[in-house]
Amino acid sequence: MSKSDKDVVFFCTECGYESLKWLGKCPACGNWGTFSEMKKEKETAAQKAGGSVSLYGSEAKVYSIDDVIVDSEERVFSGIEEADRVFGGGIVRGSVSLIAGDPGIGKSTLVLMMCGNLAKEHKVLYVSGEESVKQVKMRADRLGISAKGLKLMSEVRLSAVESVIEKEDPEFLVIDSVQTICDDSLQSAVGSVTQIRETTSRLMYYAKQKNITVFIIGHITKDGSIAGPKVLEHMVDTVINFEGERQLCYRILRSVKNRFGSTNEIGVFEMKEDGLCQVLNPSAAMLDGRPENVPGTAVVCSVDGNRPVLIEVQALLSRTTLAMPRRMSTGIDYNRVSMLIAVLEKRLRYKMSECDSYINVIGGIRLTETSSDLGIAAAMMSSYKNRSVKNDTVFIGEIGLAGEVRGVNHIEQRLSESIRLGFREIFLPAGNRKAAEDFLARSGAEAKVHYVDRVSALEEIIYSDRSED
Repeated sequence: MSKSDKDVVFFCTECGYESLKWLGKCPACGNWGTFSEMKKEKETAAQKAGGSVSLYGSEAKVYSIDDVIVDSEERVFSGIEEADRVFGGGIVRGSVSLIAGDPGIGKSTLVLMMCGNLAKEHKVLYVSGEESVKQVKMRADRLGISAKGLKLMSEVRLSAVESVIEKEDPEFLVIDSVQTICDDSLQSAVGSVTQIRETTSRLMYYAKQKNITVFIIGHITKDGSIAGPKVLEHMVDTVINFEGERQLCYRILRSVKNRFGSTNEIGVFEMKEDGLCQVLNPSAAMLDGRPENVPGTAVVCSVDGNRPVLIEVQALLSRTTLAMPRRMSTGIDYNRVSMLIAVLEKRLRYKMSECDSYINVIGGIRLTETSSDLGIAAAMMSSYKNRSVKNDTVFIGEIGLAGEVRGVNHIEQRLSESIRLGFREIFLPAGNRKAAEDFLARSGAEAKVHYVDRVSALEEIIYSDRSED
């Protein structure tokens, strides 16, 4: 092996696995064609010292667990209630948070809004590697952000960023984005696994040693995963995904990892001309403009994390002359819809093979849990029979292949949200009868609850007297 060959190493762009030779399939993550070539980096002083010296040159220290004094967890509120909810009730000082999402989804806008609120009482440094200072200022003016404590910087060199951090000593630091920041001492390309890993580790030093709260904005790949090595997500304290369709108005802020709080919380935002606006009552927003007494519509109660949200589901079934009927779904898994269509055809003798089927979830929200099955089935049955569902009805339940309706969790939260929004007729699985009756007796709420054990029971009781031709 030549000397030049010894200086070359191959790494997986997905997980960071390193190999001395090129591999077609990564043995760590199993992806194909992800290995890239790069030159080996020189050993650091810490590596040469055999670990007796820490990464940043200071002598390593060992503490007894009984001698470590932990103060109460200090949190700072960003001024955006939906964001604070996802962070676990506020932002922990000295933490490192990774915020990722599709291009144009609003990541930079959300973080800049948070910085504008934080800069009223704290020193904030916003480092952009993608925009100039004037471009960031233009966006801040559009959002109505003005604060002397907010400092802007357009830079891609990590060394320059570190020198400004030492000089300004900010309390909060924003890196937009981590894929654009590079370390001049490394020979690898900008955005490579080595660059991202080294940049993040250096930023973590400032967070943990100097108590600077760091927000890192990250890109995602075409398959929806966060760009860069998987170790990036393990290094940071909080991983937050900003989800939604760019052509639709609603956005979901979802916590994937949180060392200081629950990952069962979401924040809902609406994209408007003047920036992102909080949606404090998502159920009312999703049901705004819902048609009344129209066949093919139903309301379901979905729980995302710990938050129940009422969502309108629409179905349109029309006769077709094609040999293969069309099946389209928006906002819900296509395979799940196909399964429900098969259940209706087999158990209720509906001639679904003669109909084109279109299912749509209103508001750009994507239904991921199976508790919406009963509502989707009700909407399809309503459209097939051309009879409308009662307006104050909500459906909760999972449907199995045998046509049975199975119980779901979070039944108290679902009932409470449904009754709060004025729904007085609720369809629940028979398996949730005890939990539902206990909640209604304890809360004193009034609602007419139908307990169903099979999907065929919907036909007899869900339709109103009004029908349309």
